[in-house]
Amino acid sequence: MRLGDALERTVRCYPDKLALVTDDGRSFTYAELDERSTRLANALTERVGTERCAVLAINHVSAIEAMLAGNKRGVATAQLSYRATVGELERMSETAAAEALLFDDANADDALELLDRGAFDVAIHAGDRDVDHENVESYEAVLADTDADLDASLPAGDECAVLYTSGTTSVPKAVSFDQEKLWYGAIQVIMEHGIDETDVALCTSPWYHMVTTDAWLYPHFVAGATVVLHSAFDPEEALELIDDHDVTGLLAVPTQLKALNGIQREGGEPYDTDSLSYIRTGGSIVTDDLIEETHEYLSEHVYNTYGMTEAGPDLTFAHPEVQAEHPGTIGKESFSWEIRVVESVSLAEDPDPEATVDAGERGEIIARGPGMSDGYIDNPDADEKTYFDGWLRTRDVARVDEEGYLYIVDRVDNMIVSGGENVYPAEVERVLGNHPDVEEACVFGRDDDQWGEVVTAVVVVAEGADVSDEDLDQYCLQHDGLADFKRPREYAITHDTLPRTDTGTIMREQLVEKHFS
Repeated sequence: MRLGDALERTVRCYPDKLALVTDDGRSFTYAELDERSTRLANALTERVGTERCAVLAINHVSAIEAMLAGNKRGVATAQLSYRATVGELERMSETAAAEALLFDDANADDALELLDRGAFDVAIHAGDRDVDHENVESYEAVLADTDADLDASLPAGDECAVLYTSGTTSVPKAVSFDQEKLWYGAIQVIMEHGIDETDVALCTSPWYHMVTTDAWLYPHFVAGATVVLHSAFDPEEALELIDDHDVTGLLAVPTQLKALNGIQREGGEPYDTDSLSYIRTGGSIVTDDLIEETHEYLSEHVYNTYGMTEAGPDLTFAHPEVQAEHPGTIGKESFSWEIRVVESVSLAEDPDPEATVDAGERGEIIARGPGMSDGYIDNPDADEKTYFDGWLRTRDVARVDEEGYLYIVDRVDNMIVSGGENVYPAEVERVLGNHPDVEEACVFGRDDDQWGEVVTAVVVVAEGADVSDEDLDQYCLQHDGLADFKRPREYAITHDTLPRTDTGTIMREQLVEKHFS
């Protein structure tokens, strides 16, 4: 089935139902969103034909309407990151071959610079800011001047979206998805959470990420639920929206959960979050302590998930009840996926899908399913390292327990070889993260003449805490979950939050440069 067909069904079934509420007080029914996105689809077709449109916006109604318009056009919407530099944005747009740009007030300066560089000839501005540029049109004026009936030539194809990987060490890689692939993802998430038309979901993570797009926005729209759109994450504002709108569903990466828990813990009168019936998290390590704290301050219904942009919304999920007996698990394969954990090999060769590891052992996760992407746009070198024989290589190392539940150990390319022993940083980070005075930690290897690599840690301690290298070393030595050879030999202790991407991935190279250059 095509995602566009599923969205048409929602409009037929729930035309007068509230589809979208914004944090500035606006609201739109499904019929209203349908008409506005149709007008936008027609307007883009008039201006650029069947070429793609790029969108540079925070969580703004125009971004949502652009997603829906892309489905109606059958032409992919290039979902740009507003945290990228102008140079990165230009290269991302070029890779996607986008001919038009839609932007909001918050990103007007970057958009105008892109126009001055000649990246686009057609641009539409959604917002109240005074933008004076000969190639820029007003969003609301464009919609008002365009036909409300979909042009007979549409949809022109079967595309849905161009999404981008996190890009911690390079310009994000572009991945194209058609409507069937993202329909599989959306339906899968509906099944995971039991989403229906009575639900109200808060969208506070950036709309342009795969997890927000196809694990959150599309599932709720396909189900006929209501989405509360939070422009940009602020923990207190997010809690106010949950309280005010009786939100049932929340998507939040671990760093966001920590911030929300902190507001609830420190506030004299915590916000009412009793309406929350499903919290979806993932993207980085979810510690036992974080789950327990979230149960206390937000909701007991926390789903841990695992995925990557190339795979759609997620590969695995762990139901809240599973985590009590299997703490830290990312669960088992989701509904449309086949997952195998196989013997790890170097990035220069393909894993063997038949070389599955036994319970208790570790190996690399590989996956295949109908919702996975076919490859990167114009990046054959990256393709060769990620896609092979119908399989998707994740580069994530996992352990499998006796019941088949998976636990992420680390990344293949993060592994430290110290004195001939393999050390996965995530194992050490979990131990350090459970220290009562440690907020978070990042572990990596640094070159060493004697050991090959030496295990090194940057540790963020709580404000006012008096923690030394020796304290942390003793804690690791006494911890029965960490072998002696795995403990860090060097520490950098700081109060500064670790630099992360939007999806929670730590930017290790920045830490090495800052603390050990």
